[in-house]
Amino acid sequence: MIKSRNKSLDRLLFVKLIFFCCITFLSCTTLQYRKTDTEIIEGFKEKGVLTELSFFQVDSLNLNIRIQKVALSNEEINVVFFHGSPSSLTAWHAYMADKELAQAANLYAIDRPGYGYSNFGDEMPSIERQAELMNAAVSDLQLDNIIVVGTSYGGPLAARLAVINQNVKGVILLSAAMDPQQEKDIWASRLTQWWVTRWLVPTGYRVAGDEKSVHAAELSKIEQDWHTLKIPIVHFHGSKDNVVPVGNIKYTDSIFSNSTVTIIPNVGHNLAWEHIDIVKPEILKFIEVVFK
Repeated sequence: MIKSRNKSLDRLLFVKLIFFCCITFLSCTTLQYRKTDTEIIEGFKEKGVLTELSFFQVDSLNLNIRIQKVALSNEEINVVFFHGSPSSLTAWHAYMADKELAQAANLYAIDRPGYGYSNFGDEMPSIERQAELMNAAVSDLQLDNIIVVGTSYGGPLAARLAVINQNVKGVILLSAAMDPQQEKDIWASRLTQWWVTRWLVPTGYRVAGDEKSVHAAELSKIEQDWHTLKIPIVHFHGSKDNVVPVGNIKYTDSIFSNSTVTIIPNVGHNLAWEHIDIVKPEILKFIEVVFK
């Protein structure tokens, strides 16, 4: 009787282990927010939009930074999108495939280091280091008249790029985490820092957790230079953002000399993805304000 029970328990544990392994495998293959070059090109072809992907190589770091481009515009204006975490350049596809935006400016989206196909899984938590690499990439593309759009973690990266690259003429911040004093402790991110649980977490989330663990410190390192930015900066933030506190918008308004801030009522952290109807007109309006 006891042996029979032990066998039943062994079978149950085996089934649970198989189920757990399947769930872990599925999460690691589906929660990465990335698509191959072929998938992207084919998807845009179906929408009637030509796009191309390229890589900026940094030999000293053995790093390849993937860049997507949509160039339908005759204007010498360039909009560069920086995603948050975990994410990739695919997060911007609704914007990149929008023909009205593509007629107003040349559009670029970049896989930040550690995400998408920019050395996926190799984290680079330093905002300054990422900004230097983004600057090298856009400089290699010989871009002028740049507007940078950054959401969440991509917000301070966008602003930092503007500090070090004079070709950036304006910055759009969406749900941006700017204030080191308002960084929230998200308990789930701790799973990425404990060796016991780290291996269970999908790769993109491990990279995000590594960024999150030092984000406040990284913001503190660069905030002394915010006063040097005189270009137009707009910050949109949802009133119900439970990931990045809406109070970040007050910080932006106080630290930049030429800023405009707007709180969007009844909107959460996914402002950029769930409310394109709000964001897209603001991008078009900002292009007019900055360049026309």
